[in-house]
Amino acid sequence: MEWETVIGLEVHVQLSTASKLFSGTSTEYGAQPNTQASIYDLAMPGTLPVLNTEALRMAVKFGLSIGAEIGKKSVFDRKNYFYPDLPKGYQTSQLDYPTVGKGELVINMEDGSQRTIGVTRAHMEEDAGKSLHEDFHGKSGIDLNRAGTPLLEIVSEPDMRNAKEAVAYLKKLHSIILYLGISDGEMSQGSMRCDANVSVRPKGTTKLGNRTEIKNINSFRFVEKAINIEVERQIDIIEDGGKIEQETRLYDADKNETRSMRSKEVANDYRYFPEPDLLPIVIDDAYIETVRATLPELPDVKKQRFQDQYGLSEYDAMVLSSDLASANYFEAVVDTCDDAKLSANWVMGDLQAYLNKEEISIVNSIVSAKVLGGLIKRITDNTISSKIAKTVFEAMLAGEGDADSIIESKGLKQVTDTGAIEKMVDDVITANPDQVQQFKEGKEQVIGFFVGQIMKASQGKANPGQVNKMLKEKLSK
Repeated sequence: MEWETVIGLEVHVQLSTASKLFSGTSTEYGAQPNTQASIYDLAMPGTLPVLNTEALRMAVKFGLSIGAEIGKKSVFDRKNYFYPDLPKGYQTSQLDYPTVGKGELVINMEDGSQRTIGVTRAHMEEDAGKSLHEDFHGKSGIDLNRAGTPLLEIVSEPDMRNAKEAVAYLKKLHSIILYLGISDGEMSQGSMRCDANVSVRPKGTTKLGNRTEIKNINSFRFVEKAINIEVERQIDIIEDGGKIEQETRLYDADKNETRSMRSKEVANDYRYFPEPDLLPIVIDDAYIETVRATLPELPDVKKQRFQDQYGLSEYDAMVLSSDLASANYFEAVVDTCDDAKLSANWVMGDLQAYLNKEEISIVNSIVSAKVLGGLIKRITDNTISSKIAKTVFEAMLAGEGDADSIIESKGLKQVTDTGAIEKMVDDVITANPDQVQQFKEGKEQVIGFFVGQIMKASQGKANPGQVNKMLKEKLSK
């Protein structure tokens, strides 16, 4: 039997506000445990919440970026459950009246195809604290610094059909929130966390199978691996005559397996009811349009502009525009050297290879956009060849300075003097009569041999264009 996978994602985005959702406590990451927890965060009797309006603005901004319905009236609810890192015994969230309603995202797949993924809703809620298990010798510690931090929970429709689509959707979301500046998106720090709802059904049927929820997956790579291993597990169980239990599971990256955590709760389990300490949020068209006016150029618009303005291919424009830092870096390189295609090649090629190897972000690159642009200028003005440029780039990575200083100190300037090149060409032709005869007999590919010999004689400094032109002229006589 052929099986179809059905995937929906719930993505929790930690909003980059200076203070928490309902208190004035700092949200700065990395503080000592429990140093950023106010009396409200600790659920002391008599404390009351005050809404952080910056979190509301960020939520509306996200909704507008995906063409979603914006709730002019949204209501906070109490989601009741007991857990040690939740002092109040309930989480303040939104159920029936979220800030952001239905919207959609268009994702780009590796084969060039596109898929439209529906977004059901995006609602504001407060984060819980964090349980710490290391160094407590069989016990757990509770850090409430994160308790009350504003979250935007983005819930997709079950529109994804394989793990690669889920990763593409997650990456697109990540790109948008960085463009909007509403979160740093650091998955390793918990600023963006993903829960994956996964089920399988016989291909061609429409009824959804029982789903499992894989909680708190913290990297794009693990999302793909967790979904794939869970799909495999579910198919094996069904084909062996078993039944999928609706439950919450945990992904263990070390063992590449999912493990059962608890049975899956439904809305009734949480005994939702409207938060009595908060009035409904009511916004009007004027507020929405004020927020809309702050929207930046978003990834899809930037991608089209890169194609139109710089003449980039659709693929190059998509790769460069998908990450805001890379897009900004690329444009800064172009501003310096005025060659978009070469800039794209270097940013996506040699520079990205270095960043991948060192596992660092482009914003932390030792080679700045201005310095890389300076290197490309020396290629376009024929000061150095593309081959020599690789040597210069390696020296840049070693911290030896910018292109001009490296070219000068290492004597790498390209030989463009016609007389000097002509002498090298004549010497190589004279020294290799057999290859000259082969060329005259129609074996034109032998010209590569001559070019290699001349480049060797010039230590790679001869201008390849001039060498090729002069060789063809002299050998054709």
